[in-house]
Amino acid sequence: MKDLKIFSGSSNPALTRAICKAIGVPMGNSECGAFSDGESFASIYETVRGSDVYVVQSTCATGKPGDKGYHSVNDYLMEMLIMLDALKRGSAGRITAVLPYFGYARQDRKTKPRDPISARLVSDLLTKAGADHVLTMDIHCLQIQGFFDIPMDNLQGGSLFVEYFKKKFADSYDNTMVVSPDVGSVARVRNFAQQMNMPMAIVDKRRQKANSSEVMNIIGDVKDKNVILLDDMVDTAGSLCGAAKALMTIGGAKSVTACASHGVLSGPAMERIDNSFLDELVLLDTIPAPKDLSSKIHYLTVAPMFAEAISRMFNDASMNAIYS
Repeated sequence: MKDLKIFSGSSNPALTRAICKAIGVPMGNSECGAFSDGESFASIYETVRGSDVYVVQSTCATGKPGDKGYHSVNDYLMEMLIMLDALKRGSAGRITAVLPYFGYARQDRKTKPRDPISARLVSDLLTKAGADHVLTMDIHCLQIQGFFDIPMDNLQGGSLFVEYFKKKFADSYDNTMVVSPDVGSVARVRNFAQQMNMPMAIVDKRRQKANSSEVMNIIGDVKDKNVILLDDMVDTAGSLCGAAKALMTIGGAKSVTACASHGVLSGPAMERIDNSFLDELVLLDTIPAPKDLSSKIHYLTVAPMFAEAISRMFNDASMNAIYS
């Protein structure tokens, strides 16, 4: 009979421990790190022959460039690939790469001549390294699922915010609405608005260059409303804070609360959030929280949802209950 084993990379071991605790299995005995010359290594200290193995690793950056303990997206991606190769050569029965945050997902198409499609390259690397299945959450572009020749499940983190916001706005529920920060997020936000049973509006913006945007218009009436902004990720927070400002100054909203699945929080993100019109920003712990965390940021855990997904995959059960 097959057995279940869950190993952790070094990007987010706290989340892996929480997933293991929710399932009721010990975390696999392994070690990841780097040699003195910077090359990554991974060692698996227990047998995996015939086992159903899951490797949890967010391909994000942790720390700040130049600081001691800083690790880049590439560090964790290479670490994941090495772990997959080690498990494959250890004759694991089935290997699932669990990426709560899928790095390089924004590089999913060519925008000018000679551009790479890095998301496709990462999908090929994961498959070649030994992954038989991929499990992630709120991948930036859904078409990336088509880049894989192996099964891929994309969990929806928006449902994790529903209970939190129903409690938060219980006394003013009829005066609260959901807003999409851009046209590209409308499908995701519409699904969330249906779960919340709330109306929705859209912030229409024109992006001038990378990591910056100019808000142009608000589609919908947000005047004197409590607004919930939903996005898939917060990187430098420029778009999010710009949308919050427009909702307050142009739309006349009463308050703005934001939520997102992935808190990348790079560059000037913290300063922008602190100085923004946002009352609160709620994130999921797909990426570990930075040390200099803004007092406006609050985290919810994804461990129960990933634990449920892994349990269903291990037992060859339907995933439909999680998606619905």
